[in-house]
Amino acid sequence: MLPYILAGIGALIAILVVVVAMQPAAFRVERSMAMAAPPSVPFSLVNDFHEWLAWSPWENVDPNLERTYDGPAAGVGASYAWKGNGKAGQGRMTITESRPSEFIQLRLEFLKPFKATNQVEFAFEPDGSGTRVVWTMTGTKGFVFKAFGLLMSMDTMVGGDFEKGLTAMKMAAEGKK
Repeated sequence: MLPYILAGIGALIAILVVVVAMQPAAFRVERSMAMAAPPSVPFSLVNDFHEWLAWSPWENVDPNLERTYDGPAAGVGASYAWKGNGKAGQGRMTITESRPSEFIQLRLEFLKPFKATNQVEFAFEPDGSGTRVVWTMTGTKGFVFKAFGLLMSMDTMVGGDFEKGLTAMKMAAEGKK
């Protein structure tokens, strides 16, 4: 009887491995929000990592978060690294493209608790007398995150944080105009 039970467990594990392996590797998370401010205002809040303290949904996750800034103060080449508790983790962001009041692209590298590299984009689209900010993150998932994705999607895990961040950015941008 034991060999049949072990064979059944082995078959279930094999099926699970196949199901996980067949999950899409690519992911995309996107949120947008209209802001009553010209594109230059929310653009400046993203283009300078020092300004992220005013709106980033992750800045208050760890009160003892260690931050370091490198490169130019803003724009292409500016980078921001953080190291914090288990929830904040450790990583680095670098601005790879910056078109004033239009578009910013970042390389986002997570170092702990897991390693991953993703691309983040912010588009600043004129919207009537204000701006629509579109925040997008794309990347690929390894086997472990594909398995985790069977229970919770990247959109579910990160989308709410994007919404909180955009709401805080809106408040900061509308307060600066």
